[in-house]
Amino acid sequence: MTIGTVYGVGVGPGDPELITIKAYRMLKEADIIAYPKKRKGSKSYAYQIVEQYIDTENKEMLGLVFPMTKDQEILDREWRTIVDQVWECIQQGKDVAFVTEGDTMLYSTFIHMYRLMKELHPEVNIVSIPGISSVNGAASRLCIPLADGDDWTGIIPATDNRDDMKKALEDHDGMVFIKVAKVLPMMIELLEELDLIDKATVVTKVTSGEEYIWKDVRELKSAELEYLTLMLVRK
Repeated sequence: MTIGTVYGVGVGPGDPELITIKAYRMLKEADIIAYPKKRKGSKSYAYQIVEQYIDTENKEMLGLVFPMTKDQEILDREWRTIVDQVWECIQQGKDVAFVTEGDTMLYSTFIHMYRLMKELHPEVNIVSIPGISSVNGAASRLCIPLADGDDWTGIIPATDNRDDMKKALEDHDGMVFIKVAKVLPMMIELLEELDLIDKATVVTKVTSGEEYIWKDVRELKSAELEYLTLMLVRK
């Protein structure tokens, strides 16, 4: 039996013109496009990025609903369902392009797909096609270098562990905090304490048509921002 290949396709930070030529080709050639699907039916971010390149009338589309919970039992069950859906397709000899915003190997949902598919079906051929991450997109959009020379730069998810966040700021010349929206008040307090408040910029949905940039992050002390929000701090 010939089984298909799973392609993880990074489609960039938001601007459809920032997908790679290879990603574009894979969207055209793959038998099936697998994409994150929201439960309420609205289009996912990755889908919005690539929809102008896909002929949905003639292309088989596979919407996958990803679990948004920390309950390990639910996570295991839902991820197993997702992998089973993709496995069913490639068993038929079809190639599946799994689109994910940003880069496939940087805090991506594709990483979970890759690990579980390899665990359950080690014979499956899986190919990763890199994409431009939101981190790179933000640095270019703001014209702020991520690193230069011997600089130390960190990329971490922002958490409510104040000591860890403070140490990250103290130990690096540049920092990118992803998923920062949920802890903005604490992060702004830390920036003021370390006299870095004027070295920080916050961006939501960078490079997309819904992009917002805040160069004075003091304005955000009581703001509720989108999940796809990052903070770039450059000393």
